[in-house]
Amino acid sequence: MNKQKVGAIIAAAGESRRMGGIDKVFAPLGGKPALARVLDAFESCNSVGQVVVVVSRKNLKKCRQLIAEKKRSKPIEVCAGGERRQDSVAAGLKHLKNCDWVVIHDGARPLVTKALIERGLKAAKETGAAVAAIPVTDTIKTAGDDRIVRQTPPRQNLWAVQTPQVFGYGLISEAYKKAKGEVTDDASLVEQLGYKVKLYMGSYDNIKITTPDDLALAEVLVGHGR
Repeated sequence: MNKQKVGAIIAAAGESRRMGGIDKVFAPLGGKPALARVLDAFESCNSVGQVVVVVSRKNLKKCRQLIAEKKRSKPIEVCAGGERRQDSVAAGLKHLKNCDWVVIHDGARPLVTKALIERGLKAAKETGAAVAAIPVTDTIKTAGDDRIVRQTPPRQNLWAVQTPQVFGYGLISEAYKKAKGEVTDDASLVEQLGYKVKLYMGSYDNIKITTPDDLALAEVLVGHGR
């Protein structure tokens, strides 16, 4: 980013409600905790100068122990998250220091790569906001509470959004200060302010672990060198 400073926030404070008692970010994946894989990817990205990991209060000690198990080349802070994902990201923003750009990533997406992070940083230069996404391959239908189909939107215009999501520090800070209602991703807050968000090509391997089946699929992908 031409010597501009980049900080990363890893949002990992979820409750893993659909994991059958497994804490997904600490679940073993290819011989190491899922969260360790995320940290390794961000460590390998030279553009990123600092990392903040946001976890639940009960996992603060466990996360710090995980970080201490390996010598790290860049500062990694740990802080407690909030009730909602957006509360956790807001907490992480407060711990970043002197950043020009912010990369926000879900701790439950352990197959993120250096290349994916770098693509996001490059794409963000265009509008100040860039989001990893993949073209939808299934036909999507919208329906009401009665499950009656209302519309079938053109598939070629539909993208499934992922993380990393990359923003100018001032832009994402403004978005969080003016946040209205609950959102499921950071870009939605930027969109609320009327700013343009650029989609960049994510990866079909960059899956989010939500259920035990997702963890099993991630294990297969790791076994195939993903």
